[in-house]
Amino acid sequence: MKHGKNYRNALKKYDNAALFSVPKAVDLVKELKFAKFDETVEVHVSLKLGKNQSVRDTVVLPHQFRGEKRVLVFCKEDRVKEALDAGATYAGAADYIEKVKGGWLDFDIAVATPDMMKDVGRLGMVLGRKGLMPNPKTGTVTADIGAAINELKKGRVEFRADKTGVVHLAIGKVSMDTDKIAENITILLTEIGRKKPADAKGDFIQSVSISSTMGPGVWLDYKVGE
Repeated sequence: MKHGKNYRNALKKYDNAALFSVPKAVDLVKELKFAKFDETVEVHVSLKLGKNQSVRDTVVLPHQFRGEKRVLVFCKEDRVKEALDAGATYAGAADYIEKVKGGWLDFDIAVATPDMMKDVGRLGMVLGRKGLMPNPKTGTVTADIGAAINELKKGRVEFRADKTGVVHLAIGKVSMDTDKIAENITILLTEIGRKKPADAKGDFIQSVSISSTMGPGVWLDYKVGE
């Protein structure tokens, strides 16, 4: 991939093979940013996974950096008011299923009660591609609508390893305080470390790097449990 002049200049400002503590790495990412907008800080965690192993879960980040999330709840009509009162942006059954089938995706997260999954499951081609399909593993298929929405509003985000065993996740904005970004990173890494498969051998977390949206990556000197 060919990078522009600003990116190449940023690379000259530090040793891009060195390992840095989490706070120092965050400071460096903030220093290396060059875009005129408030870039997102992203973390990339390479995991040692076997052929049939995967990692997917959620974590509550203590320091939020995105606007209000629009939550769609798939539920029976008798629970619509409960969902809306709990903070859902939209709630309903057949009407919203038909809207989504038609390509409507004006929401950030979808939650479903268990009794709706037979119908919601048919939206896999639409929701699955966008990473919006409700899933019990991520707490978005639940009978406790209020608790689910509360967690999502607090900053619960989903993480998953891709086909190459790497977790990519937005973790903050360069305008945020270093300690807040660092805490988000540490909590994420701790949670990922807890998801080590029982039969996984050796170091589960192989490497960790962070970068801003446009900037170069910075390697973290991180061990599970730190």
